[in-house]
Amino acid sequence: MSYERGDSRFLPGHIPADLPVGPVGSRESPMSIADLNDRTRRLIEKSVPPRMWVRGEVTDFKRNRNGHWYFSLRDSDAQISCVVWSSDQWRIPAAPDEGMEVVALAQMVFWAGKGTLQLRIGKIEAAGDGLWRKAMEQTVARLTADGLLAPERKRQIPRYPRCIAVVTSHTGAAFTDIVSVAQRRRPGMRIVLSPAIVQGDGAPLSICRAIERVARWRYADVLIVGRGGGSREDLWAFNDERVARAIASCGIPVISAVGHEIDVTVCDLVADLRAATPSAAAESAVPSLADLHSALERQRRRLRSAILQRRQAAVTELRTTAREMKNASVRAAERRRSLVSGAAGRLNALSPLGTLSRGYAVARGRDGGTLSSTAQFTPGQGFELLVQDGRIEAVTRAIAPGAGET
Repeated sequence: MSYERGDSRFLPGHIPADLPVGPVGSRESPMSIADLNDRTRRLIEKSVPPRMWVRGEVTDFKRNRNGHWYFSLRDSDAQISCVVWSSDQWRIPAAPDEGMEVVALAQMVFWAGKGTLQLRIGKIEAAGDGLWRKAMEQTVARLTADGLLAPERKRQIPRYPRCIAVVTSHTGAAFTDIVSVAQRRRPGMRIVLSPAIVQGDGAPLSICRAIERVARWRYADVLIVGRGGGSREDLWAFNDERVARAIASCGIPVISAVGHEIDVTVCDLVADLRAATPSAAAESAVPSLADLHSALERQRRRLRSAILQRRQAAVTELRTTAREMKNASVRAAERRRSLVSGAAGRLNALSPLGTLSRGYAVARGRDGGTLSSTAQFTPGQGFELLVQDGRIEAVTRAIAPGAGET
């Protein structure tokens, strides 16, 4: 007897009465549930690829306390349970949103103990860059809330560093490019590598440790953190929040140089300076000898100009001071001459000679004393009479007491 697809006897919930039954699973020899589930598991393993990409809409998303994600993928006709173990989540930038259309790399798992079928998801990709953008936005939001992206916390890159530290892979081309550019621009520049894994599961922790080694060493003037180009997944370690915080807490200025010019990571936003490539980072950190010579020549010209200007200013100031001192001395001499003239006038007015010049005379005795009263005279007494232009010998003939004429 044959049965065709679409036969009503194979509709859901209907078991044909005349369906053939094998020797195992008959009424006389029923199959155990464990055996049935084991056969089912082996049948699924044979008929379904070990790993496959499936498309569906995320629904009933839940986070378990142990860190696992549980949800279902569905389309218009069916749905299936899914799980993402916590150990697999490093491959997924962010948890999918409810209702998000995704493509997932899955492994069909049949749990024989419970007879349940489930997809173990190892990787999820949303339409476009939805999950990646969501994860980056969440990280940036947390860093912004802590003030780590504020422009005022950016530090200046030293103009003339003596030692540059680099955090990158020791096998990658990034370090070779940095050394090549630095040595060309300034031969003998000291460059120290703090090696790190730059992609994969352990990359974020490895990069953080490499940055901490440089910070503890404390002899580098500037730090370059980065790697060469790669896919979005390859560069994702530099979007990790732990790496961003390690850069923010580093004690020396940091240049981020991840991928190519079009690649922008969270580390670029946190670092003190973003360089488009590792080579560009070396150019930003190391001034060339030609630039140094040009800078020295500019400084020499500026110094010479400043000296000449200062000399001219000093000469002008000296001349001004000399002129002011001359004017001040002339004014001081005139003030003194005026004071002397005034004093001389006053002395002349008080001097006896001044009195004699006005027509008066002074009588003096033989002893030279001034005779200013009639009581000092006696008849026949000789005395001198001082006038303006000499002395006159005189004798007292008569004394007339009383006030004289004015």
